[in-house]
Amino acid sequence: QVQLVESGGGLVQVGGALRPSCAASGRTSSMYGMGWARPAPGKGREFGSAVSWSVGMIFYASSVKGRFSISGDNAKNTVYLQMNSLKPEDTDVYYCAATHSYDGRGYRTVDEYEYWGQGTQVTVSS
Repeated sequence: QVQLVESGGGLVQVGGALRPSCAASGRTSSMYGMGWARPAPGKGREFGSAVSWSVGMIFYASSVKGRFSISGDNAKNTVYLQMNSLKPEDTDVYYCAATHSYDGRGYRTVDEYEYWGQGTQVTVSS
């Protein structure tokens, strides 16, 4: 089992930046992929970014490409989401997700992940 705990959300003005983090604990030695998702109408949740150091890939949705950056600290079992140039439409609860497996789809969909955090609120005021 893996436990994920997000932190670092908050309130920021338009154009500002936040850096939520996701700390993993438990069976983290064979972690393949991690990502950040938000609620999406009709889809449950959609992924804005994901990373797998094991297979050497990083994914960014078009809505965040160039503004968000995902990174990690293996020693701390932590993944970060650097969010720059924030817009009001970025306001949402952001969930961290992780998985021990890889099926070739690129970690962009909810059913590719086994573990979820409780979410961290990001609010962008105009």
